[in-house]
Amino acid sequence: MTILIVEDDKEIAMILQKILKSQRYDSEIANGYIQAKESILNKIYSLILLDWNLGDGDGLELLKEMRAIEIKTPILMLTSENDVNDIGSVLDAGADDYLCKPYSNVELFARIRAILRRETSNKVSVIKYGRLTLDTLCREIRLDDTLINLTSSEFDLLELFMQNQNIVLTRYQLSEHITKDYSSLKTSNIVDVHIKNLRKKLNDYDVLKAVRGIGYTLKK
Repeated sequence: MTILIVEDDKEIAMILQKILKSQRYDSEIANGYIQAKESILNKIYSLILLDWNLGDGDGLELLKEMRAIEIKTPILMLTSENDVNDIGSVLDAGADDYLCKPYSNVELFARIRAILRRETSNKVSVIKYGRLTLDTLCREIRLDDTLINLTSSEFDLLELFMQNQNIVLTRYQLSEHITKDYSSLKTSNIVDVHIKNLRKKLNDYDVLKAVRGIGYTLKK
């Protein structure tokens, strides 16, 4: 579980990261709109703490962009605004919650836990896509009624695809999902190897599509 901190004030970002670490949350920092957008497009986070006012852009616009391209990562918007209309625009744009500055650490963690609980409860154990049925609890995948024998990494990849149907996932996102050897992510062809094996095991059901120069998507 990794939380992305989007905050242009480097000192505040470091304090937030330290506070999160005290509660055993792993986190990364993006110091602005551009860096945040790059991070979000290249990695899947459990939660994003998004500051509204960024030095090189607008946090609300970044939120709208994310939702427009079907990125469903939970977002807790951090704002100095306390006007009801402003808060309404944040929630209407797709934020899961908001927190007005100044806030206490107790309230911050309470809202983080609440969002993560909702996210966990919303996840279903059985995911279906066309002829595929994936059971996350039993870690089984079936093509029609036939059980497909997958390795652990192959299952993890297919689960990620089925949780992000019709969304293009980059090679980096896919690699990061199945390996912790971050130094080799950019040069390794591990994803292509696993995709090749998955396609063979799915026989003629051609739903894993390559997107040239980017990665792959699960699409009929």
